Amino acid sequence: MFSRSAGPTDVLTPVADRRRRTPERAAKADDAAGDQESPLTRSALAFALRCHAGHRRDSDDAPFIEHPLECARLLRSAGCPDVLVAAGLLHHVAEKADVSATELTARFGKDVAQLVMAVTDDASVHSYRRRKQVLRERIRSAGPDAAALFAADRISRLRELPAQVTRDRARFDAAAPGSRVRGHLEYFQRIRLDHHELSLRMLQSVSPGHPLVVALADELARCPIETRPGEQQGRR
Repeated sequence: MFSRSAGPTDVLTPVADRRRRTPERAAKADDAAGDQESPLTRSALAFALRCHAGHRRDSDDAPFIEHPLECARLLRSAGCPDVLVAAGLLHHVAEKADVSATELTARFGKDVAQLVMAVTDDASVHSYRRRKQVLRERIRSAGPDAAALFAADRISRLRELPAQVTRDRARFDAAAPGSRVRGHLEYFQRIRLDHHELSLRMLQSVSPGHPLVVALADELARCPIETRPGEQQGRR
């Protein structure tokens, strides 16, 4: 569908390196690295940085921009074209910054906008389970490019999971046994894991040999998942 970009990218330094910097220094470094990218990915990077300024990740309170940056780096490392890398940088701006499909199309073109909207949760669906089911079904019908973008998103989310589990454990410890808070956290730990596993199955049916789908299977196989307080399991 799209022509492959030539050459490696320097837009994304390894996430571990960026976490040693302040958000302000990280943003400046990513802007400077973006000078070596195509106009499309430079523009997407600058826009993503503006849209996510001040946003933090739930899992570890790191700057939220770390997540789309990691997704874009994964896509580039898998040999994906600029359109997909740009979509990786932008894939949360509709959900978290209320950027419309119309604005995305005007700024980045129809292909990027369609990819971003394909992986954006439908906020009108209030049930988490149903909302994620709708998302998976949409990606299944959207084709291999959307599947690759979603696979990168899932890999990044799985890598955040140990930090999320640590935060949940602290909240478990503060909640009384049998309390609504504890039950709520247990439920969401369980359905997050379900979403990861169902997402992998869907992706394997759409793009079974894609390197990011293979990588997602590896990540899920070796990621320790805490399903209850004080209990850790390795899902394989």
